[in-house]
Order: sequence, then structure tokens, then C-alpha cells
Amino acid sequence: MNTILQKTIDTLDGYTLSNHRKEVLQPLIDYIQDKVDAKQEIRLNFICTHNSRRSHLSQIWAQTMAFQFGIENIFCYSGGTEATAMFPKVGETLTNQGFQIQKLSQEQNPVYALKFDENQHPIICFSKSYFDDFNPKSHFGAIMTCNNADEGCPMVFGAEARFPIKYDDPKAFDGTELMNEKYSERSLQIASEMYYVFSQIK
Repeated sequence: MNTILQKTIDTLDGYTLSNHRKEVLQPLIDYIQDKVDAKQEIRLNFICTHNSRRSHLSQIWAQTMAFQFGIENIFCYSGGTEATAMFPKVGETLTNQGFQIQKLSQEQNPVYALKFDENQHPIICFSKSYFDDFNPKSHFGAIMTCNNADEGCPMVFGAEARFPIKYDDPKAFDGTELMNEKYSERSLQIASEMYYVFSQIK
């Protein structure tokens, strides 16, 4: 694990999750545990409206925590009800927290490669619809990270299970003096919850 990133992760053990959030996360834990017990591949698709902030943070931290806790054969994805672009502040926030990020293209919807460990395959990130060809078509869990996506997608075709695990949008603080603080706060909240999820897998 990258040195700075490992220091960030080490601080997460001190986060206290409420009983309510633990209840929200438990069905996802059960889904992953069932897959591990059956020795099946685990595919998780994190879905938000624009695939620009919360869904990317969730995808990246979930893949990272799976590696942290030695959970193999897990593949994390993200998508939206429509495609826009990964918001630049997301990459900046993750860089500050220890990820190595390369911008692989320069178009309006850039492709990024994020590495959490120098010897592991990078996580490829760009904004896409949840049903994009880049994402799995079947045998995956759909994690709804915002209200709009959860309400706007009554059916996620191909999903084996659906998990409403919603986060407040840091976009509300764009252009304010609290912007950096709130993006970091949201990233660490998601990180701490993914830390908890994968720490429960046996």
C-alpha cells in the first residue's frame, strides 16, 4: 500500500460508526461474505446520478479496502444514470489522501488511473452510465450512493442485489471556503464505512 495512503487508512480504525449506519451496511457485508464463502467472484457497481463524485469515491475506497483486508476476486465499478465527468476535486482529494493518480486523456470526460499500491493494477475511472459496456452486465451488486439514483432507477438490470448506501453530496460546497474540508470529510466517511465492511469479511 502507498505509504501516505496507509497512514490515512490507519486513522480510520478510530472512526465510530453509528448503529444505524452499521445496519445500512450489513446487507452488503452479507452479500460479500456469501460470495466469499461460495468462492465466487464479487462484482460491485456503485451508482450515483452523474458518476462524478460519490460513486467514484465509493468504488475506489471499496477496491482499496478489499486489498487492505486481503479479499480476493473482487472487482469494483461505478456508473451513473447519465455520464458527465469525474469532478477534478475528487482526484485532488484522493491524491492528498495518498493515491497516485494519472490523467490518461484530456477530453471533457477524462480517463484516470488510480494506484493504491505500486504493484497492483490501477483503478480506471471515468464517468459512464451504470449500464456502460465497461461495467458488468450481470451477477453484480448495485450500491446506490445517492437518493436521485435510487429513486430514478427502480430496476438495475442484471443486478443480483441492490443496496441503498447513500452519502450527502459534497457538491453543495463547491466554490465555498469549506470545499476542501467537505470533500475530504466525505471521502474519509466513505473510506471508514468501506473499511468497516471489509473488516467484517471472514
